[in-house]
Amino acid sequence: DRSSMAKQGVASMLAVALVLVSLAAFPRECSAHRAAANSHGKTKGVHSIGVCNGVIGNNLPSPSDVVKLYKSKGINSMRIYAPESNVLKALSGTGIGLLMDVGNGVLPGLANDPSAAAAWVKANVQPYPGVSFRYIAVGNEVMDSDGQKTILPAMKNLQGALAAAGLGGRVKVSTSVRFDVVTDTFPPSNGVFADLDYMGPILDFLASTGAPLLVNVYPYFAYKGDPQNIKLNYATFTPGTTVNDDGNGLTYTNLFDAMVDSIYAALEDAETPGVKVVVSESGWPSDGGFGATAQNARAYNQGLINHVGGGTPKRSGPLETYMFAMFNENEKKGDPTENHFGLFNPDKSAAYSIRF
Repeated sequence: DRSSMAKQGVASMLAVALVLVSLAAFPRECSAHRAAANSHGKTKGVHSIGVCNGVIGNNLPSPSDVVKLYKSKGINSMRIYAPESNVLKALSGTGIGLLMDVGNGVLPGLANDPSAAAAWVKANVQPYPGVSFRYIAVGNEVMDSDGQKTILPAMKNLQGALAAAGLGGRVKVSTSVRFDVVTDTFPPSNGVFADLDYMGPILDFLASTGAPLLVNVYPYFAYKGDPQNIKLNYATFTPGTTVNDDGNGLTYTNLFDAMVDSIYAALEDAETPGVKVVVSESGWPSDGGFGATAQNARAYNQGLINHVGGGTPKRSGPLETYMFAMFNENEKKGDPTENHFGLFNPDKSAAYSIRF
């Protein structure tokens, strides 16, 4: 789910290196949960935070135990990376809002055949009327150009299938992108989309349906890529550093806000300022690499939980955010940090002290 994130920090870092400030800010943001539709389509209260439920491990709790842990901690939203019937059954009737990915592997089929989208909705959404589906993510961090070409047709076909099933107003269709689809992110007011030929039509679709853009936002990778210019305290919501953006007149005290506000600037530049942002992943590893300690992970994740309800300097109000991730996953490939993003261990004990 997040294996390609490391590149995002390095690519995005180049803009920062040019800035003559004691530290560089990256527009990053985390979001707090807005009203969740329950199974009857009514709205519930503001949800401050969700958590991604990654499952790349051989020692993880059962879906029913996972849902019980979410409920016991007061976590009101979940992201899953593919439809999984046991998870959906366990979520039924809980009121936990769900962001569900289709899985990148099915994009070509959904893009090429409206009947495949209808079959997908029939198999993965309609059998679960008690699940509070909020968003369907059509693609997660799709980087290859061939794959990117399938995203918008698949989104349109799924939107049509949901509408035909009577779910068009309640379940929003979007795609989850890496932060580095935005470039020139320092200062935040300079943010623009790197490839508007790709992103522009997607943004127009989101504007027409009222769905948000889902963005994975990781100050950790920005910090890891340029620790000389980005201060650890600025990256982890710890006071002591401020950055002024002369372009918008705003002051930033943390990297997350700066990153998210660069996304808002890019949406304005793309002439789709009404598209909302949902932070579909954000987190900090507790072991396995540079800056990856339990102390830093706790500072970042607790800071995120405490912060997102108020939004960013540019956009106040709850910013819906999904923390990555619920559990440490022992079978994830790639950098060793990939196994240590969890808030909890597989035995359901806390990886470090955290309050929701």
